[in-house]
Amino acid sequence: MLTADILARITATQTGSNDFGGPEFEPKIEKLIALTNGTALNQADILWADQRTVASGATDAIDLAGVLTSAFGATITAAELVAVLIVNQAKDGTANTTALTIGGGTNPVIANALPALQPGGVVLLAAGHASGLGAVTAGTGDTLNVVNASGAAATYQILILARSA
Repeated sequence: MLTADILARITATQTGSNDFGGPEFEPKIEKLIALTNGTALNQADILWADQRTVASGATDAIDLAGVLTSAFGATITAAELVAVLIVNQAKDGTANTTALTIGGGTNPVIANALPALQPGGVVLLAAGHASGLGAVTAGTGDTLNVVNASGAAATYQILILARSA
């Protein structure tokens, strides 16, 4: 049984003076995607989370179709990707010195590489839509690539939510 809340939020305060005084501008943009257990709209039934290290000049090719195992030892075979969260630093806060590229490569589930994820950076992609972020197709579109082009090895955190059908 899986439930998950995906929350993306940015709040900010900007102050400044103008002809009428110093008002504050306080925008807030947020989106909550609440997922229940299942394989349909606003649902997911696969959870995988890990801390991984990718060597300098290497690619961590994460196969979402029949290679990974869940926290309970079950083999994960995703049919649709619902959410991906990647933090470019270790869980203990240790900073990396290199940027990571997410996506692209051979048999990608995310076809186009995202802009470089700098040390300490975060990327969140999520869609509760009935087709999620897209299909996972064994052998042709089942790999999430995390590339460390140069510099030292990088330890990062990753969490994936998916559907089995």
